[in-house]
Amino acid sequence: MNLSKKPYKGCRDLFPPEKLRQDYLFQRMRQTAQLFHYQPYDGPLLEDIELYRAKSGEELIGEQVYDFIDRGQRHVAIRPEMTPSLARMIAQVHRELPKPIRWYSIPNLMRYERPQRGRLREHWQFNCDIFGAPAGEGELELLQLLIHLLESFGAGQEHFEIKINDRRLMENFFKQKLKINNEQTGQLYRFVDRYQKITHDQREQQLAAIQLSEEQKDLFNAFLEIKNFTELQLYFQNENELLVDIQQLMENLQSLNLAQYVEYDPFIVRGLDYYTGLVFEVFDKHPENRRALCGGGAYDNLLALFNEKPLNAVGFGLGDVTLKDFLLTHQLLDEKEIHKPPLLITFQDQIAHLYAKKICQAFRSNDQQCEFLMTPIKINKAFDYAQKKNIHFVVLIGQDEFNNAQFQIRNLEKRESSYFQLKEIKANLLEGL
Repeated sequence: MNLSKKPYKGCRDLFPPEKLRQDYLFQRMRQTAQLFHYQPYDGPLLEDIELYRAKSGEELIGEQVYDFIDRGQRHVAIRPEMTPSLARMIAQVHRELPKPIRWYSIPNLMRYERPQRGRLREHWQFNCDIFGAPAGEGELELLQLLIHLLESFGAGQEHFEIKINDRRLMENFFKQKLKINNEQTGQLYRFVDRYQKITHDQREQQLAAIQLSEEQKDLFNAFLEIKNFTELQLYFQNENELLVDIQQLMENLQSLNLAQYVEYDPFIVRGLDYYTGLVFEVFDKHPENRRALCGGGAYDNLLALFNEKPLNAVGFGLGDVTLKDFLLTHQLLDEKEIHKPPLLITFQDQIAHLYAKKICQAFRSNDQQCEFLMTPIKINKAFDYAQKKNIHFVVLIGQDEFNNAQFQIRNLEKRESSYFQLKEIKANLLEGL
């Protein structure tokens, strides 16, 4: 039997160049989370399927979860998202921890989806969540954190935008304006979430299945015509109490000079059932990659699954695939930062073997990445090897260098050489060569 060399559909083999790029993204994610004093956590790859059945929604359970019966006859699932596991963990410890609780993770997730640009079956996701923050403060901080992360790559207003909505506002519209029942409300949430991804005929068919009256359809379609926060205020001008939270958020963003990134959008509802308040998605503005990069929102009632009282909670998830595509599309990936210049240590005579190792050890002690060639090599062959490995700096140690207790660094791009002694090795020695 001939086994395929390809990975499972929707998964990736991360060869060294791609893994270096992913690690660079992870490093930026961790640095940003830690700047806001979020603490790392992780959870199990497998969970009881009831954890997802209870709050994630039937679409996720019925169509996207990888689930099976284990040898102990337990029905388990490979985690498709992190929030239910996080809520389970927070439920164990939140009473003992000072509030707010700020946690982050970069878990590996699996969903059975149709692989396409920006969406695979396996991916990693940067999650940041805050529990127990004063009303509105957690939402504001997470938007700040997201903007800071994207700005750290050089992205600005011309590259991305954040669209927001409020599930409480939508809930009021569905129940008070449309006067529909809970089943229809759930159907409309799912319909709005998919609205811009389906055809006109599919919209008509799905809307008909919800069984709205003509008057309800007209009200609903008029609401979907709202294009920004100003129009939202006009729509609810006699019901200002519904806009207090979202208006306060916009004012705070304005004070922080971040409002230019954020706009109201009635189509942002988020597909998962556990969201209870503000919801948001980050969108790429580039016409070749016009898609959501990230999404999140408030989910105050998720701890009720574990017989705990509601606790203010807000979180987001940013996938490594969508972030990478965004940065590549806008040419914002700093390849020099990803591939910091390594150093190739070579020796031309066996007598210099241990001396070359000492030099290599000294460089590594100064945080310089080094590759050590373990056998003697001629200079020209050392250069050929370095070029194949995309290494631009080569240490050459021949008989003369060994006798004089020095070494030569050759810059292959500039075709220049510099000489140093062992005691001169320091951090960033390659800069300027």
